[in-house]
Amino acid sequence: MVWACVPRVDGDPVFSALLDDKPWDSPEARGFWAIELEGCIQVEQRYVRNTPILVTRQSDAQGNAVETYDFCPRYRHQGRMYRPVAFARVVRPVAGSPRIRVRLRPTTSWHSEAVPISYGSNHIRVVLSYMAMRISTNAPIGLISQESWFRLEHDMHFFMGPDESFSDALRPALERMLDDTVHEWQVWVRGLAIPAEWQEAVIRSAITLKLCQHEETGAIVAALTTSIPEHADSGRNWDYRYCWIRDAYYTVEALNRLGALDVLESYLVYLRNIVDNARGGHIQPLYDVRGNATLTEWEAANLPGYRGMGPVRVGNAAYAQIQHDAYGQIVLSSVQGFIDQRLLRMAGHSDFESLEAVGERAWQVYDQPDAGLWELRTRSHVHSYSAVMCWAACDRLAHAADALGLPLRAVHWRTRAEAMKERILEAAWRPESKAISANFEDDARDASLLQLLDLRFLKADDPHFLGTLAALEADLRRGNNMLRYSAPDDFGEPVTAFNVCTFWLIEALHHAGRVEEARELFEEMLSRRTAAGLLSEDIDPATGELWGNYPQTYSLVGIINCAVLLSKPWSVMR
Repeated sequence: MVWACVPRVDGDPVFSALLDDKPWDSPEARGFWAIELEGCIQVEQRYVRNTPILVTRQSDAQGNAVETYDFCPRYRHQGRMYRPVAFARVVRPVAGSPRIRVRLRPTTSWHSEAVPISYGSNHIRVVLSYMAMRISTNAPIGLISQESWFRLEHDMHFFMGPDESFSDALRPALERMLDDTVHEWQVWVRGLAIPAEWQEAVIRSAITLKLCQHEETGAIVAALTTSIPEHADSGRNWDYRYCWIRDAYYTVEALNRLGALDVLESYLVYLRNIVDNARGGHIQPLYDVRGNATLTEWEAANLPGYRGMGPVRVGNAAYAQIQHDAYGQIVLSSVQGFIDQRLLRMAGHSDFESLEAVGERAWQVYDQPDAGLWELRTRSHVHSYSAVMCWAACDRLAHAADALGLPLRAVHWRTRAEAMKERILEAAWRPESKAISANFEDDARDASLLQLLDLRFLKADDPHFLGTLAALEADLRRGNNMLRYSAPDDFGEPVTAFNVCTFWLIEALHHAGRVEEARELFEEMLSRRTAAGLLSEDIDPATGELWGNYPQTYSLVGIINCAVLLSKPWSVMR
């Protein structure tokens, strides 16, 4: 284990070796919890089917082998979801007479302080700056303390959680936790309305997206890591462990297509609190998982970074940016609450009134400069994507008013949406290039304009869209990869392609009638996934190497959306 934050995903890493560059066997290396087979020559990994429970098999040249089951307990118990801040590990000898070593080297305060560790008869106590944790185990504590090799002759169990005595017998308790966690996830997956093709990829993406939700509040983080660079030595290192209104919208939209309404319902609770706390309707681009607005950005100087490619950033200064597309994403995420009768709590008149303040703000700012969805730090434009998202806020408020039986409010918002659309097309259309520009000021390209179809701003046969698609492919497509934009930004010219932009291209190709090309490109994107079946944020078009924070919700959303769109129907498969 090389990356884990407690007590929340946006907390301090207890394991931080992902962002260190010290040699693995160095005495100075810190920030990991390793269970290693002596003489290991092969490592294989798999998930327990339809769960996030990881099984790692290590083998040596003599035929000895061990398997480690890693999971976080999560299952229903006594009428509520049992989900402690805890990591469970079960190590099993599966062949021969394997010898293993357990190395526990936690970190605290972003690698800046030593971690006091004490050893009991059946537990290890780890004192972190923000909480104390205890590892209860039936493994030999003395051999772990000196990192000795020893023979694994029976299953060993580890439970790392709050500093409390483990009240039950450890082995049967952890085996029961494992079984109950498997059952909980497999039942959840059984309720998904998945497409007939690419089922494994969709299920893995859906599970991982659900894991990106902070269950206590409903917030959805953009990724589970910080500061993995967008490409080598780029300085484009950002902390993605927060809830972007934009990313969360795309996540719930994708999971809605699979019928995973529990994620939507939890997120809407979070979103209603954000809207209630907004002053004058202003919405930030992102908040932390508890809804806090201030995310001061600083650098963890004691961590050299992924492969030594720092800086390691904590917090994200984008919280202070002006990004107008957030207004559209709030309404788009919320409007299903007025329509979908499956929901446990449907939205009502008071919810609509709160959203009208958001719509009013969208109307006021849609043609004003902002930082845009790519969060430019040194300049602003009137971004076409942001303007269209503001249009979507007003357009969908009309739908919500219709659902509530408020015809006058529906007319009000529909009239505004029509005026906004006319203004956007007038300001962003470039007759000379036969394309919609990325902004109102010049003739620039931005892959986000591929979203004009999904937002229903344009139809697939509209010359405005077909011309824009052609211009975007000519300027931003690199083989089978799609850049966000090609113009230099705060850090120079972009090098890597943004994976979700390639998925947006696949959707656009399908709608434009290039169906086989879309399927071939989708299959290629699936082949680029890691062995775990996941994707990071970026990819190098020249080498195919993945870069950026991981796993990235945007990229997994793209897998789900494209699979649902491109799959053959179940009726021809069964």
